[in-house]
Amino acid sequence: MNEIFLPIPLEHSRNIFGQFDYFAKKIERAFQVSIINRDEGIKILGNGSGPERAEKVLKELWELSKRGNTIQEQNIDYGIAMCMEEKADTMISIDGDLICHTTSGKPIKPKTLGQKEYVDAIRNSMIVFGMGPAGTGKTYLAMAMAITAFKNNEVERIILTRPAIEAGEKLGFLPGDLQSKVDPYLRPLYDALYQIMGAESFTKNMEKGLIEVAPLAYMRGRTLDNAFIILDEAQNTTPAQMKMFLTRIGFGSKVVITGDASQKDLAPSVTSGLDVALKVLHKIEDIAFCHLTSKDVVRHPLVQKIVKAYEVYEAKEQSGQKHRGNRKNTK
Repeated sequence: MNEIFLPIPLEHSRNIFGQFDYFAKKIERAFQVSIINRDEGIKILGNGSGPERAEKVLKELWELSKRGNTIQEQNIDYGIAMCMEEKADTMISIDGDLICHTTSGKPIKPKTLGQKEYVDAIRNSMIVFGMGPAGTGKTYLAMAMAITAFKNNEVERIILTRPAIEAGEKLGFLPGDLQSKVDPYLRPLYDALYQIMGAESFTKNMEKGLIEVAPLAYMRGRTLDNAFIILDEAQNTTPAQMKMFLTRIGFGSKVVITGDASQKDLAPSVTSGLDVALKVLHKIEDIAFCHLTSKDVVRHPLVQKIVKAYEVYEAKEQSGQKHRGNRKNTK
């Protein structure tokens, strides 16, 4: 039986252990150890490499706590996953990258390696494609980067757009003018803007034309100079729409295109403009491609499990279809 002692003060151990010691129990199960909290510090008991691995995770969580972070379940899960992959100090290095603060003072930072690479790509490239499942922060981080660039006078305006395609529902006969019919599609963009920028600041800049939230169709015929442009839900564009959008980009602009190939709302016969763009543009310099995965999901831990379950299921389905296709060809 190996024993390791960490002199973690009580105020930090409470943060790390979570309510009813829920976080500590997760670490215990992951590494097959016992964690005992005392006034003078924490004891880790176990066999083999378990105590050393648990120590690495607890040290990272301690450092996060010392920096003023409230430890969340996502931190625990990610710390365990990175330790299993033998990637040390990952959470600490990511935590140092502050993008901005929300109106309530909450810091916005990348929370995973995938998100950190995505944020760095936005800083360093003119056009970035951010692909990944729901909950990976594709749109939210892009929005935070856009607002930061706007506040720092790096761009003159922010343009947010997405294709107005119903997710399996028909809204065309709802009452109201065009704007009231289009607004529900753009609501996720509004929500992020309100949270990061504040409703008053957003409204003021919207009235001045410095922030524009519009359906993709409104981009036709324009040249977008000195702007930070975000195209959200790009998997629902047609190849013609994607080409139209990419050829609007002017001087001094930065573009982030986000999408989730597993959540297309196009008709089965229609090819996604995002899929075509990935094939056509992959060799062009100053265009970055970031692929986020279920590991980068930062919503409720259950969302991560749901995304992972769908990934496994869809991989099996594709494998089965390929196998059936091969059997037909051999007959």
